[in-house]
Amino acid sequence: MKIRFLSLVLLLSLAGCAGVEKEEKPPLVLKPAGFSDLPGWEQDDMSGGIAALKKSCERIKKSSPDKAFGPLPEAGKAVEWQGMCIDLQALDVANAEATRNFMQRHFTPYEVWAGKEREGLFTGYYEASLRGSRTRHGPYQVPLYTRPDDLVMVQLGDFREELKGQRIAGRVVDGNLKPYEDRAAIVAGNWPHNDKVMVWVDSPVDAFFVQIQGSGVVQLDDGGVMRIGYAGQNGHVYYAIGRELIARGHLTKENVSMQAIREWLTANPAEGEEVMNTNRSYVFFHELEGEGPLGGENVALTPGRSLAVDRSLIPYGVPLWVDIEEPVPGAGKLRRLMIAQDTGGAITGPVRGDVFWGYGAKAEAMAGPMKSRGRYWMLLPKNPL
Repeated sequence: MKIRFLSLVLLLSLAGCAGVEKEEKPPLVLKPAGFSDLPGWEQDDMSGGIAALKKSCERIKKSSPDKAFGPLPEAGKAVEWQGMCIDLQALDVANAEATRNFMQRHFTPYEVWAGKEREGLFTGYYEASLRGSRTRHGPYQVPLYTRPDDLVMVQLGDFREELKGQRIAGRVVDGNLKPYEDRAAIVAGNWPHNDKVMVWVDSPVDAFFVQIQGSGVVQLDDGGVMRIGYAGQNGHVYYAIGRELIARGHLTKENVSMQAIREWLTANPAEGEEVMNTNRSYVFFHELEGEGPLGGENVALTPGRSLAVDRSLIPYGVPLWVDIEEPVPGAGKLRRLMIAQDTGGAITGPVRGDVFWGYGAKAEAMAGPMKSRGRYWMLLPKNPL
């Protein structure tokens, strides 16, 4: 998982990274469909979705041909996808009709159900924006740390099939894995790695939110730009500070939002730090070179076309046709081709997604309030092996 993207839902509900208690998921049910069943299929300019698919193809082409294509048996083996990826190279993406014909020739749509439910929750996330410096001075007093060498992250599914999708993290002490310092200790400097600063930023609130989003772009004081991405997490359970602010009477269920939370934290720095520390989770970063940000599939995400999904159920790189409510009330439906390219601690279950909106104020405005109902279809190769 390259990016720990968490959206408004994580600010309001109890969810997160390592240590999340395993919840019983409804089964993933695939129901055969036709392309005529996909709302808006003839209207979407698929060039953005195809661009995202091409990025996944770069990874797919490197897979062993006999390797299963992720956790879903119906997805077949990598070799089928590799043939599609080869054909994709010659596709004229500027020709919308040719693109649709390509997809119809290579894929069969299946509507995804969560047990008996066809609709689920779709949220949004974005690449955060910060101001910073490579050296500590002036307003740049808040550190963002690189991943320390003694942090051990364990995917529990590697040891027990029933624990798939869960993980823990800590430090080895006398041969035993022990809990890592929590956010309060790290922020206060009460841990062994204060020398692991990657960049100094000018706002503790921005530093907190970039950990929620898992990636960001830092505008440096020397005129340069630093793109940062998720590199690890301290293993403590994520706690939702939106819930904390409601419990303390500072916000209500009716007016809580990402923007409201940010405004309250900025206006109340002393108590705000206390509130932020109720979330014991802490995220470490690394500097990214080239295109980004990177999703869990280890490919650069495409704004409006990359979707975070439950990795234990849905393969990376699979095309999805979505039919979900727009983030802005009354704006209609978001009906387009998207690609499963990321994951997240709150993204669990068969019909669940987190839309990546990109970078900047517009992306934040789209991601912040997004709590949309919707459904999607999975596009799988014809005649899987």
